[in-house]
Amino acid sequence: MNQANQLSGRVAVITGASSGIGLSTARLLAARGAKVAVLARRKAALDSLVAEIEQAGGTAMALAVDVTDQASIDAAAAAVLAAWGPASLVFNNAGLMLPGAIEENRLEEWTRQIDINVDGVMRIIHAFVPQLVQAAGQGATVDLINTSSIAGQYIYPYFAVYSATKAYVSHLTRHMRAELGQKNIRVSMIEPGIVATELQSHVTHQGVLDWLDQAAQTMDFLQPQDVAEVVGFLAVQPPRVNLMQVVVMPTKQAT
Repeated sequence: MNQANQLSGRVAVITGASSGIGLSTARLLAARGAKVAVLARRKAALDSLVAEIEQAGGTAMALAVDVTDQASIDAAAAAVLAAWGPASLVFNNAGLMLPGAIEENRLEEWTRQIDINVDGVMRIIHAFVPQLVQAAGQGATVDLINTSSIAGQYIYPYFAVYSATKAYVSHLTRHMRAELGQKNIRVSMIEPGIVATELQSHVTHQGVLDWLDQAAQTMDFLQPQDVAEVVGFLAVQPPRVNLMQVVVMPTKQAT
């Protein structure tokens, strides 16, 4: 099977699809034959992405979703099921990174990160795991892939809350794999190092901004398409193969 048809028959759902890793992954999965539902808050950006995918011969739909709003997620899940049948690949990718010193006491920033990176992940799981179970029961190859971070493993000053949310995602993934693997659902996490995405544009802490500037001078950051390739690789493995944890780092990033 050539690469263009590797994912033919798969129904993919991607959150955080309006930019960065999610957008690149949508392009890649659609180019390889999957029907792709792209979810994010910015509908105009999603519409532009869908138009691009369709012009290239792929199939996609744009669904405006806020991962802090269960009703919007449930509506998107119902739309996917009605249009294409149950999702067989969910890339649980929406996230927010707001580093800062704990002593600055920015409770609103802490809760926003938890609401998106932890609760948002769980809301997507709540809406789409029933579809994954249905697809697996129908004999499809099925993947749930969560975007975590190398920050979930290592200690970085000013990243305490963000890192804690990603540690949650990583350990959640391990437990879910033990449960859902018994139903022929593969569960994986990708833990990237520094990726050149708009996440960094949200950073306001000067110490972190200085660190990012220095890092950019000493290493080539990962690009979103690099992580998208990992998603594509996971999805085409034989059904018996589940790569549970994939760490992908810039070559020059030590930790």
